[in-house]
Amino acid sequence: MSMSAEQNLSAVDNSQNFTALIDPLQTLKDVFGYQSFRKGQEEVINAALSGQDSLVVMATGNGKSLCYQIPALCFSGLTLVISPLISLMKDQVDQLLAYGISADYLNSTQTFEQQQQVQNKAISGELKLLYLSPEKVMTNSFFSFISHCQVSFIAIDEAHCISQWGHDFRPEYTQLGGLKSSFPNAPIMALTATADSTTRQDILQNLRLNAPHLYIGSFDRPNIRYTLVEKFKPMDQLCNFVVAQKGKSGIVYCNSRNKAEKVAEALKKRGVSAAFYHAGMEFAERECVQRDFQRDNVQVVVATIAFGMGINKSNVRFVAHFDLSRSIEAYYQETGRAGRDDLPAEAVLFYEPSDYGWLHKILLEEPETPQRDIKQHKLEAIGEFAESQTCRRLVLLNYFGENRQTPCKNCDICLDPPKKYDGLVDAQKILSTIYRTGQRFGVQYVIGVLRGMNNQKIRDHQHDQLTVYGIGKDKSKEYWQSVIRQLIHLGLITQVMNEVGVQLQLTESARPVLRGEIPLELATPRLSSLATVSAPQRSAVQNYDKDLFARLRFLRKQIADKENIPPYIVFSDLTLQEMSLYLPTSKTEMLQINGVGAIKWERFAQPFMAIIKEHKALTAKS
Repeated sequence: MSMSAEQNLSAVDNSQNFTALIDPLQTLKDVFGYQSFRKGQEEVINAALSGQDSLVVMATGNGKSLCYQIPALCFSGLTLVISPLISLMKDQVDQLLAYGISADYLNSTQTFEQQQQVQNKAISGELKLLYLSPEKVMTNSFFSFISHCQVSFIAIDEAHCISQWGHDFRPEYTQLGGLKSSFPNAPIMALTATADSTTRQDILQNLRLNAPHLYIGSFDRPNIRYTLVEKFKPMDQLCNFVVAQKGKSGIVYCNSRNKAEKVAEALKKRGVSAAFYHAGMEFAERECVQRDFQRDNVQVVVATIAFGMGINKSNVRFVAHFDLSRSIEAYYQETGRAGRDDLPAEAVLFYEPSDYGWLHKILLEEPETPQRDIKQHKLEAIGEFAESQTCRRLVLLNYFGENRQTPCKNCDICLDPPKKYDGLVDAQKILSTIYRTGQRFGVQYVIGVLRGMNNQKIRDHQHDQLTVYGIGKDKSKEYWQSVIRQLIHLGLITQVMNEVGVQLQLTESARPVLRGEIPLELATPRLSSLATVSAPQRSAVQNYDKDLFARLRFLRKQIADKENIPPYIVFSDLTLQEMSLYLPTSKTEMLQINGVGAIKWERFAQPFMAIIKEHKALTAKS
């Protein structure tokens, strides 16, 4: 924060009054339509209402936004919400407006006149919440404007961005440490879904919070099933998986713009409604894709990491990673965009060791700095996650310091444990082939010799004359790929990257295996082209009427299109499932449905009740 900006504000600090005027539980029921708080929400809200600073670490989908939105309605003055993405601001403001809450944002997409209108509303006391970017907060013009407002409360979303240890460090966030001295009487709440213990300490130190209330919620998202799929024919595997989702909403992440475009095109050829999204597109193009996705006009977005932090869409049913993420934090946050409504969702990671090698090579091209060391540590952690034979969820939870030992029963390792076999002979065949070809070649070449492939490169090196040539022709290329990966994971083979490419070389640990001095168990290769194991997933709401739910969803889309808002802002899938189960036909009954508050009752509920009444009448006749 510039010194002049701080000096300008210190003389006219208007954050004196943060008296809570309204009961938070009643606000939850009347405005948002929920009958009770989720775990952790009430204690966080009460801490803010008592004037205490706080750091809130709460998994995506667990109601993090309500932790600051409800205090904002209870305080007498204005709440500032500092958020990193323009799309997130607009999305949350649209949702708040649907609840009848006066909210707005200031960002670079607005004209000068539009920004002046927003500022005038804030100064007059008309607004309850004002969303801003960290860059906007750090300007003299902002302090000149805000000095005319009564600021009661400040929320800093995606607070991990302030820490150099966070996976998405943003230098502009570090200046937010000046907010506490500028607004000494306004409690500050920092919120994030992803922060390990080191990152949390860094956030507290950088924001200079005063005796903060610390809430660390569970990182577990039990409704998400985590699956890792070994890449053999990756494009076919991904397309098969998405087609099997039968029109459900999803996100596919890729590590390059070019790949995102190719994957989107491949999905379109398979009849999937898909669009790509990356930072190389014009702003208007990206906005169009995001809007179509939010409004269920596009089923799947294939994107780089440029997409998603601002996505508040509740009915994303799957997130697929076509490439390895750069950290567990990034992977966790990206997969967390699925199943925000607590209904079953899928997180599928397509993986091969070369994905890790490519990311490592790119990282080594960066200057040697402490920041690169941090990135290296985080990359190694996600690599270990991908290669683990342990319950996926346990790896994630223990990484974040949530110590658990009981397997989750909802990941590929738990649902379909790797079957073991005596792999000594297979390992000896591979290790011998690597040794006899001079330890100078990569995976595909070694497999070619092993399977006796007739190609020019093998003949040029006279490797078709070796005793190992063709000793593995009874097995497929994919089979040998799987075995080689396991030998790499077990430390019998190492991959050496140089200017020629990746070369397979034997480690000292391979010697006793080659000699047959020790036994060796391997996992039976999984060669299915389908992405995920089949396992029953039950909805959070049981036994609801599926036909009625489909009719209510269709009505929701019609209303959303007419109102020019995303369907989930009308009602979430979970709310529609409750309607389809409890069949409310009166105002009293409808207000008991989670997600139906007073404003949404007045604005949207009548047509839904009409369909429910019609459905009940038809059911009674039959």
